[in-house]
Amino acid sequence: MAAEIHSRPQSSRPALLSKIEGHQDAVSAALLIPKEDGVITAGEDRTIRVWLKRDSGQYWPSIYHTMSSPCSAMAYHHDSRRIFVGQDNGAIMEFHISEDFNKMNFVKTYPAHQNRVSAVTFCLTSEWVISTGHDKCVSWMCTRSGSMLGRHYFTSWASCLQYDFDTQHAFVGDYSGQVTLLKLEQNICSVITTLKGHEGSITSLWWDPVQRLLFSGASDHSIIMWDIGGRKGRTLLLQGHHDKVQAVCYLQLTRQLVSCSADGGIAVWNMDISREEAPQWLESDSCQKCEQPFFWNIKQMWDTKTLGLRQHHCRKCGQAVCGKCSTKRSSYPIMGFEFQVRVCDSCFESIKDEDRASLATFHEGKHNISHMSMDISRGLMVTCGSDRVVKIWDMTPVVGCSLATGFSSR
Repeated sequence: MAAEIHSRPQSSRPALLSKIEGHQDAVSAALLIPKEDGVITAGEDRTIRVWLKRDSGQYWPSIYHTMSSPCSAMAYHHDSRRIFVGQDNGAIMEFHISEDFNKMNFVKTYPAHQNRVSAVTFCLTSEWVISTGHDKCVSWMCTRSGSMLGRHYFTSWASCLQYDFDTQHAFVGDYSGQVTLLKLEQNICSVITTLKGHEGSITSLWWDPVQRLLFSGASDHSIIMWDIGGRKGRTLLLQGHHDKVQAVCYLQLTRQLVSCSADGGIAVWNMDISREEAPQWLESDSCQKCEQPFFWNIKQMWDTKTLGLRQHHCRKCGQAVCGKCSTKRSSYPIMGFEFQVRVCDSCFESIKDEDRASLATFHEGKHNISHMSMDISRGLMVTCGSDRVVKIWDMTPVVGCSLATGFSSR
């Protein structure tokens, strides 16, 4: 069935439906309960809370549970109503939520890590709980026996995780700026490849198993799309945030990417167009436009009796240029540059006005976002952060398609 994408006016923006306050410290994770007017939250104040919408329209806690350690990550499996909460002390605790969401029973504790749990996911078919932590490892444990199945260590803190349930591949982002692709098996794992492209720590990942695309957000304010399924190893750079990218979510149906940054920025990227790859930066000892030497090129400076210049790079062609040959700035959204970047003078002349038309919309969340998740079927998004506030958004004004394809207008 073809998705009918409605044209969206530029003035459209996410609608704030509800604001939930009550946590005494930063909210680490918030998840929308599918098919219910409910939210599950976990916080640094050591509490897990289930909030249900009352007739008044307000959300009130139906479950309030205090943990032994601050909550740092959470996964919820709706069909089995099982919830897994990662903690600052490295343990993961499993609970079962009653059908009416008014009671939560403790199931077991998993000693998964020696340090803070950064991400957790649950696979029902294999009965594994997979997690990453600040002890620099990814671990997978059996939920039937509670025993450790395997661990793999990295050189720095493991910060985020995505898992392909069909192929048992795990994607792990770390603080060094790398993403490692692993194949997990019962007691062993093998490293398939390492993806390098960010200049800062990886803060968020999203895997789309249908198109086989991986999206990574980082503290360098950028997002990279890795075409894992493609043979050519294509990567696309997206730059539009002004702070670290805390969360990404790809809407496969409408070919849109939603991203949130720490300063409250919410971006919706149009991925349904043919974008261009940003070029590799070229190396040169002299400006590739005027041939003036760069300051480390002592021989040419001596021969030509000229002062050396600082090296810059044109973001459009990748050439090494001096400041005089790259005086202009331009956005170039087709290559992912939503705000103005350095381009050489000749590339600036080649960019037409229509090339500068934005391919993303940017919105203000108006709070410090540290985590975001979406209920794609309803076009809902929940954000939470260090300001202790949880916000529920109707994203259908900026994303979404016809009712026939699963989105419901609110």
